[in-house]
Amino acid sequence: MRVMVMVKATTDSEAGVMPSTELLEAMGKYNEELVNAGIMLTGEGLKPSSKGKRVAFDGPGRRVIDGPFAETRELVAGYWIWEVKDMDEAVEWVKRCPNPMPGPSEIEIRPVYTMEDFAESLTPEVRDLHERTEERLAGREAGKS
Repeated sequence: MRVMVMVKATTDSEAGVMPSTELLEAMGKYNEELVNAGIMLTGEGLKPSSKGKRVAFDGPGRRVIDGPFAETRELVAGYWIWEVKDMDEAVEWVKRCPNPMPGPSEIEIRPVYTMEDFAESLTPEVRDLHERTEERLAGREAGKS
């Protein structure tokens, strides 16, 4: 089961407050444990929403919205993509995580859709299209190693 694990933003992360050396070290060790356990596929921290943009869709129309965005508690400050056996395993790993922020914080875990989840809507042509894309991405990742 693939999950996205999201570190929710805080007032500090949205203000661009950088983590302490101690937190960087603790998170580095935690990430190393995740990699050694074969759980972590990727992960990154995100800059504050003031550095970002959103594109709003309405039919054929597109509108660009500059950050910062309201509702800090709904924003994401960082993420991991993990491969776990089930949600319980993901929860257990998150419980081991150092607190990612100086004060209170939250981490959200969400399952990632697989092609099997869309089986009713997939024609053979659409499945082939998605499989070709996945193969190209896997090849790109293999080239980075």
